Amino acid sequence: MPSAAPHPRLPGVPAPPGGHALRIDPSAARGVAPALPVVDETSAGGLVVAVIDGVHHAAVIARRNRAGRLEWCLPKGHLEGDETPEQAAVREIAEETGIHGEVVRAIGTIDYWFTGDDRRVHKVVHHFLLDALGGTLTVEGDPDGEAEDAEWVPLSELTNRLAYPNERRLAVAAHVVLVREA
Repeated sequence: MPSAAPHPRLPGVPAPPGGHALRIDPSAARGVAPALPVVDETSAGGLVVAVIDGVHHAAVIARRNRAGRLEWCLPKGHLEGDETPEQAAVREIAEETGIHGEVVRAIGTIDYWFTGDDRRVHKVVHHFLLDALGGTLTVEGDPDGEAEDAEWVPLSELTNRLAYPNERRLAVAAHVVLVREA
Protein backbone atom coordinates (compact mmCIF):
# COMPACT_ATOMS: atom_id res chain seq x y z
CA MET A 1 0.00 0.00 0.00
CA PRO A 2 1.50 3.37 -0.95
CA SER A 3 2.26 5.73 1.90
CA ALA A 4 0.24 8.94 2.17
CA ALA A 5 1.90 12.01 0.76
CA PRO A 6 3.36 14.21 3.47
CA HIS A 7 1.48 17.40 4.34
CA PRO A 8 3.17 20.42 2.83
CA ARG A 9 5.16 22.62 5.17
CA LEU A 10 4.05 26.16 5.66
CA PRO A 11 6.52 28.70 4.29
CA GLY A 12 8.67 30.12 7.05
CA VAL A 13 7.63 27.46 9.58
CA PRO A 14 10.32 24.93 10.45
CA ALA A 15 9.49 21.25 10.37
CA PRO A 16 8.95 19.68 13.78
CA PRO A 17 11.67 17.40 15.19
CA GLY A 18 11.94 14.10 13.39
CA GLY A 19 11.36 15.63 9.96
CA HIS A 20 7.58 15.11 9.91
CA ALA A 21 5.54 17.66 8.04
CA LEU A 22 3.22 19.92 10.01
CA ARG A 23 -0.40 18.91 10.04
CA ILE A 24 -2.84 21.79 10.23
CA ASP A 25 -6.59 22.10 10.65
CA PRO A 26 -7.91 23.02 7.18
CA SER A 27 -10.37 25.52 8.69
CA ALA A 28 -7.48 27.30 10.43
CA ALA A 29 -5.67 27.54 7.10
CA ARG A 30 -8.68 29.40 5.70
CA GLY A 31 -8.72 31.74 8.71
CA VAL A 32 -11.84 30.09 10.12
CA ALA A 33 -11.92 29.13 13.78
CA PRO A 34 -12.45 25.43 14.45
CA ALA A 35 -16.07 24.51 15.17
CA LEU A 36 -17.15 24.92 18.79
CA PRO A 37 -19.51 22.48 20.46
CA VAL A 38 -23.15 23.55 20.40
CA VAL A 39 -25.18 23.70 23.62
CA ASP A 40 -28.97 24.11 23.78
CA GLU A 41 -30.32 26.25 26.63
CA THR A 42 -33.92 26.96 27.60
CA SER A 43 -35.02 29.85 29.79
CA ALA A 44 -38.29 31.50 30.76
CA GLY A 45 -39.47 34.84 32.09
CA GLY A 46 -41.58 37.72 30.96
CA LEU A 47 -43.65 40.67 32.04
CA VAL A 48 -45.18 40.73 35.51
CA VAL A 49 -47.75 43.52 35.42
CA ALA A 50 -49.45 45.55 38.15
CA VAL A 51 -51.86 48.48 37.94
CA ILE A 52 -50.31 51.46 39.73
CA ASP A 53 -52.34 54.69 39.91
CA GLY A 54 -54.65 53.33 37.22
CA VAL A 55 -51.79 52.57 34.77
CA HIS A 56 -50.33 49.15 33.82
CA HIS A 57 -46.68 48.87 34.87
CA ALA A 58 -44.19 46.03 34.28
CA ALA A 59 -41.31 45.09 36.57
CA VAL A 60 -37.99 45.21 34.70
CA ILE A 61 -34.43 44.61 35.82
CA ALA A 62 -31.05 46.13 35.05
CA ARG A 63 -28.11 43.79 34.51
CA ARG A 64 -24.65 44.07 32.98
CA ASN A 65 -24.10 42.77 29.47
CA ARG A 66 -20.87 41.02 28.45
CA ALA A 67 -19.25 44.38 27.73
CA GLY A 68 -20.10 45.61 31.23
CA ARG A 69 -22.84 48.06 30.20
CA LEU A 70 -25.98 48.26 32.34
CA GLU A 71 -29.04 47.26 30.31
CA TRP A 72 -32.72 47.13 31.20
CA CYS A 73 -34.40 43.86 30.34
CA LEU A 74 -37.18 41.47 31.24
CA PRO A 75 -36.52 39.08 34.12
CA LYS A 76 -35.73 35.55 32.97
CA GLY A 77 -33.58 32.54 33.71
CA HIS A 78 -32.90 28.85 33.14
CA LEU A 79 -35.39 26.11 33.85
CA GLU A 80 -34.38 24.04 36.86
CA GLY A 81 -34.93 20.29 37.14
CA ASP A 82 -38.25 19.28 35.64
CA GLU A 83 -39.81 22.76 35.75
CA THR A 84 -42.16 23.81 32.99
CA PRO A 85 -41.42 27.13 31.29
CA GLU A 86 -44.42 28.63 33.13
CA GLN A 87 -43.09 27.50 36.52
CA ALA A 88 -39.61 28.80 35.72
CA ALA A 89 -41.02 32.17 34.63
CA VAL A 90 -42.91 32.57 37.92
CA ARG A 91 -39.82 31.56 39.96
CA GLU A 92 -37.31 33.65 38.00
CA ILE A 93 -39.47 36.78 38.05
CA ALA A 94 -39.94 36.42 41.83
CA GLU A 95 -36.20 35.88 42.38
CA GLU A 96 -35.09 38.78 40.17
CA THR A 97 -37.80 41.33 41.06
CA GLY A 98 -39.29 40.26 44.39
CA ILE A 99 -42.74 40.22 42.76
CA HIS A 100 -44.87 37.08 42.89
CA GLY A 101 -47.07 36.57 39.87
CA GLU A 102 -49.49 34.25 38.16
CA VAL A 103 -49.21 33.36 34.47
CA VAL A 104 -52.02 34.84 32.37
CA ARG A 105 -50.79 33.71 28.95
CA ALA A 106 -47.77 33.08 26.76
CA ILE A 107 -46.71 36.18 24.82
CA GLY A 108 -43.83 34.87 22.72
CA THR A 109 -40.60 32.96 22.37
CA ILE A 110 -37.21 34.43 21.52
CA ASP A 111 -34.75 32.09 19.81
CA TYR A 112 -31.15 33.21 19.28
CA TRP A 113 -27.50 32.10 19.10
CA PHE A 114 -24.40 33.44 20.81
CA THR A 115 -20.81 32.30 21.20
CA GLY A 116 -19.08 31.89 24.52
CA ASP A 117 -15.39 31.25 25.09
CA ASP A 118 -15.70 27.51 24.58
CA ARG A 119 -19.07 26.87 22.94
CA ARG A 120 -21.88 28.13 20.71
CA VAL A 121 -25.18 28.43 22.52
CA HIS A 122 -28.62 28.04 20.97
CA LYS A 123 -30.94 29.76 23.44
CA VAL A 124 -34.73 29.62 23.52
CA VAL A 125 -36.50 31.93 25.98
CA HIS A 126 -40.24 31.50 26.64
CA HIS A 127 -41.96 34.72 27.76
CA PHE A 128 -45.23 35.02 29.63
CA LEU A 129 -47.56 37.77 30.79
CA LEU A 130 -48.12 37.54 34.55
CA ASP A 131 -50.47 39.34 36.92
CA ALA A 132 -48.64 40.61 40.00
CA LEU A 133 -50.09 39.02 43.15
CA GLY A 134 -47.80 40.56 45.76
CA GLY A 135 -44.27 41.09 46.95
CA THR A 136 -41.95 44.06 47.14
CA LEU A 137 -39.90 45.24 44.18
CA THR A 138 -36.29 44.38 45.02
CA VAL A 139 -33.28 42.55 43.57
CA GLU A 140 -32.18 41.29 47.00
CA GLY A 141 -33.57 37.79 46.34
CA ASP A 142 -31.65 37.25 43.09
CA PRO A 143 -29.52 34.17 43.91
CA ASP A 144 -26.95 34.77 41.16
CA GLY A 145 -26.76 38.54 41.74
CA GLU A 146 -27.14 39.38 38.04
CA ALA A 147 -29.97 41.85 38.59
CA GLU A 148 -28.51 45.13 39.86
CA ASP A 149 -31.73 47.13 39.96
CA ALA A 150 -35.47 46.73 39.39
CA GLU A 151 -38.14 49.28 38.54
CA TRP A 152 -41.83 49.49 37.74
CA VAL A 153 -42.12 51.00 34.26
CA PRO A 154 -45.42 52.05 32.65
CA LEU A 155 -46.14 49.73 29.71
CA SER A 156 -46.49 52.78 27.46
CA GLU A 157 -42.81 53.64 28.22
CA LEU A 158 -41.40 50.13 28.24
CA THR A 159 -40.21 50.07 24.62
CA ASN A 160 -38.04 53.12 25.36
CA ARG A 161 -36.46 51.41 28.38
CA LEU A 162 -35.77 47.86 27.19
CA ALA A 163 -32.37 47.25 25.60
CA TYR A 164 -33.28 44.38 23.27
CA PRO A 165 -35.53 44.75 20.19
CA ASN A 166 -37.10 41.29 20.68
CA GLU A 167 -38.09 42.18 24.23
CA ARG A 168 -39.53 45.50 23.02
CA ARG A 169 -41.74 43.54 20.59
CA LEU A 170 -42.94 41.36 23.46
CA ALA A 171 -43.77 44.47 25.50
CA VAL A 172 -45.89 45.78 22.62
CA ALA A 173 -47.67 42.41 22.36
CA ALA A 174 -48.40 42.43 26.11
CA HIS A 175 -49.70 45.99 25.91
CA VAL A 176 -52.05 45.00 23.05
CA VAL A 177 -53.36 42.05 25.10
CA LEU A 178 -53.99 44.24 28.15
CA VAL A 179 -55.73 46.95 26.12
CA ARG A 180 -58.03 44.39 24.48
CA GLU A 181 -58.92 42.88 27.84
CA ALA A 182 -59.62 46.25 29.48
